[in-house]
Amino acid sequence: MSFTGFSPETVAFLAELAGHNNRDWFAANKPRYEQHVRRPALAFIEAVAAPLEKACPCIFADPTPVGGSLMRIYRDTRFGGDKTPYKTNIGIHFRHERGDDIHAPGFYFHLDPKEFFLACGIWRPEAKPLAAIRTRIAEYGDEWMSIRKDKKFAKDWGSITGERLKRPPRGFDAEHPCIEDIKLKEFLGVCDLPRETMFSRKLVDAVVKVSATAQPLMKFLCDAMAIPY
Repeated sequence: MSFTGFSPETVAFLAELAGHNNRDWFAANKPRYEQHVRRPALAFIEAVAAPLEKACPCIFADPTPVGGSLMRIYRDTRFGGDKTPYKTNIGIHFRHERGDDIHAPGFYFHLDPKEFFLACGIWRPEAKPLAAIRTRIAEYGDEWMSIRKDKKFAKDWGSITGERLKRPPRGFDAEHPCIEDIKLKEFLGVCDLPRETMFSRKLVDAVVKVSATAQPLMKFLCDAMAIPY
């Protein structure tokens, strides 16, 4: 299946799923899920794979139906109070080539009836890589601030964001010029994709274009973790 864009039926299915998030409804409507959600999502991943690899050689898009870039629609209901069985969005993870070995920086594509975005960076790294990233920010503060001020990055991704500690982490100077970023638990840029590209092949070009402007942040994070980018 070649990718020509998602369709209004994609959005309609996800909206209806949000209102009927149960196994009986999903079973009755699974052919719609396959036709309007899963198949175009896999076609999108396949279409973006080669140009994304060219723009970001260490990042790959895997169209394998199970275990590839497309995230499962089935929620893990073992933890937390929300026991609804299905996610009501399309989630796609474009992983770093080391992503099977470690929690590495990557890209996350998200589509639901209300939100349509691409995120870059690293979400909730474990203690060791988190400490390495914070240490690199502390030691290379000027480089970090130049990424924040990079006009192309700021235009596409806005500010570097994420959940923060209320107090500086142990061992870091509370007066450091970058202390607010050292307090981050995750390091993310978020690009709201043009809504009109959702239903067009132009979505592939839009994703590849902004992925290239994410390189300053992605390289900094990978350098901190001593992995290539």
